[in-house]
Amino acid sequence: MTVSTPEIEIELKLLVEAIYLRYSHDFRDYSPASFKRRVLHAQQQMDYRSISEIQERILRDPQAFSQLLQYITVPVSDMFRDPPYFLALRRHVVPVLRTYPSIKIWVAGCSTGEEVYSLAILLREEGLLERTILYATDINPASLERARQGIFPLERVSNYTTNYQKGGGTRSFSDYYTAAYNGALFDKTLRENVTFADHSLSTDSVFSETQFISCRNVLIYFNKVLQDRAFGLFHESLSHRGFLGLGSKESIDFSAWGERFEPVSKPDRIFRKS
Repeated sequence: MTVSTPEIEIELKLLVEAIYLRYSHDFRDYSPASFKRRVLHAQQQMDYRSISEIQERILRDPQAFSQLLQYITVPVSDMFRDPPYFLALRRHVVPVLRTYPSIKIWVAGCSTGEEVYSLAILLREEGLLERTILYATDINPASLERARQGIFPLERVSNYTTNYQKGGGTRSFSDYYTAAYNGALFDKTLRENVTFADHSLSTDSVFSETQFISCRNVLIYFNKVLQDRAFGLFHESLSHRGFLGLGSKESIDFSAWGERFEPVSKPDRIFRKS
């Protein structure tokens, strides 16, 4: 039987509240259309008859919630995604980071780690990795575990290599991984200074002062209230004149925090704390 749209909307609201009350994950300010699309996809893939059945199951079974989380978060990324962004980092951000005796970087919403390894490679080539701590955070424990392992599909490596070259890479990309476990196993020294941690931009607070935050293609899934909360966290976390990098479809211009950041490379969505 096809459920009417009003019933689906009610079920979605109840599901969001159940997730928050049971697991403290807050999806109340996520984009409604995006969240609805992912839940309906999860319902189909997990073979539930209704959204209410999903709710009933996850309230009693944490493993079922972990499975649902794979569908309602977005564990899809690329290494050196949007290569001009990485060129702009080398040009505008790296020279300033060089002036710090030690560097802290926060990759917020790191998913399965492609952005983290991309930044680690860039920092190594710029001679900064050894004095950098990278905090890689996400709300999805399964994604964080994949990021810790540093194994990516071999079929994606060709695209990664192209992005790396366009993003100003100075070596052969193959220097950074070994073909193993039916995938590309990335050099473990790239993650020696990485701390992977569960962190929600919806509910958690700032945990460290940082000089650079990269949060790309995460805020597009938030409504304006949650975007403003995230920008407030970033502003609080960044040191004096720290940098913020966003995704290609994201902007801080119309947020409550827009006047507290200035563009460094607007086409590449890199901003600096005013």
